[in-house]
Amino acid sequence: MEERLARIGALVGENSLQKLADLRIIIFGVGGVGSVCAESLIRSGVCNLTMVDSDVVVESNINRQLPALNSTLGRPKVEVLRERFLDINPGADIVALQARYSAETREQFVFKSYDVVIDAIDSLSPKTDLLVTASEAGCRVFCSLGAAGKLDPTKVRTSSIWETTGCPLGKLVRNGLRKREFHGDFMAVYSQEPSQLKGKAGEPVVLGSAMPVTAAFGLALSSLVIRYAVALEG
Repeated sequence: MEERLARIGALVGENSLQKLADLRIIIFGVGGVGSVCAESLIRSGVCNLTMVDSDVVVESNINRQLPALNSTLGRPKVEVLRERFLDINPGADIVALQARYSAETREQFVFKSYDVVIDAIDSLSPKTDLLVTASEAGCRVFCSLGAAGKLDPTKVRTSSIWETTGCPLGKLVRNGLRKREFHGDFMAVYSQEPSQLKGKAGEPVVLGSAMPVTAAFGLALSSLVIRYAVALEG
């Protein structure tokens, strides 16, 4: 066992570490939630990771996103993270795709070549399409719901998408799944905390986010993946 994985290996065992190393994972969205999820997976022994995100680093990302530094402003988030993750594990196979998922671009992604699909994107329509498409392709799917407007990481929970409560985005996603006549299931990360967003009447509400919560979402999401790998037979 590699020394860098000794502590998690002592926890889950060498067989589970091998399962993590063998998993082919793709994550959509590497912002406040996705970047933390991705790094947690790499530090836990994941060796095959594809990241999809079209954005570059901007100054407003610095309060919560791992790729966001003064030195990385203007650079693609996926490229910054690929360099960072290869510094953690030089032997990992990490693919950085500066792209945006939508119903129009879905054919660019061969879902049957992945074991696990992680949804950490914000826009409702692409999110719903991704969840349905990946599930129907036979992938194990994990989803992040709304982390914006929250301050209390102790309110973060995981459950079936059909059992999430207190999350407006979760309700919208479920409605979208029903419209698509989707009857499958997947695990989701959500928060039961009421929104703390404040705005004046007639003014647009900025979707404020805090790292204690977005990071908690990302860590919970990676934990679902790790526990899935540990539970795999064979």
